Amino acid sequence: MRQQQLKFDCSVKGGYTSNIIKRGKAMLDTIESEVEVEPHGVDFDDDAALSGKIYCANCIHCKVVPSSPDGDERYFLRVRCDAGKWRKKLGEEKVYKYCTVARRSLSYCDAYEEMGDPREYLRELKKTLPVRDELYVR
Repeated sequence: MRQQQLKFDCSVKGGYTSNIIKRGKAMLDTIESEVEVEPHGVDFDDDAALSGKIYCANCIHCKVVPSSPDGDERYFLRVRCDAGKWRKKLGEEKVYKYCTVARRSLSYCDAYEEMGDPREYLRELKKTLPVRDELYVR
C-alpha cells in the first residue's frame, strides 16, 4: 500500500482556507480589543494585582482538608470555605485543589476575615504551593 502525501495550498486567494484564516484573524482582533489579559506570573508586589480583590487563601475561613478518592489511605489536599461561601448551583459544597488556592479571588465576601498582609502572605504561599495536584499517603 502506498502512502499519499497531502498538500494544502493556503495561498489560493478567495479559497476556502484563506477565508477561514481571515475570519480567525478578525475574531482574534475582536477578542484582543475587548478582553484585558493579565500576564502570566503576576507579581504580588504590584498593588494593581491586589486592588479590589479578596484572595480566599488569606481568609481565616479557608481550610485545607484531605480528600480520599477511594476511601483508602491515599488522599489529595483540597481547600474548602469553613464559612460555607463556596457552593455549587444545587447547594452542594464546592472544594478546590490545594495547588490552585492562590488563584481563588472574589470582589466581595461578607465572611472575609484577613489573616495578614495579603501581598506578603500570597508571595510566600506561591513559593510553597505544589505545582500540580499531588497524591499523599497516610
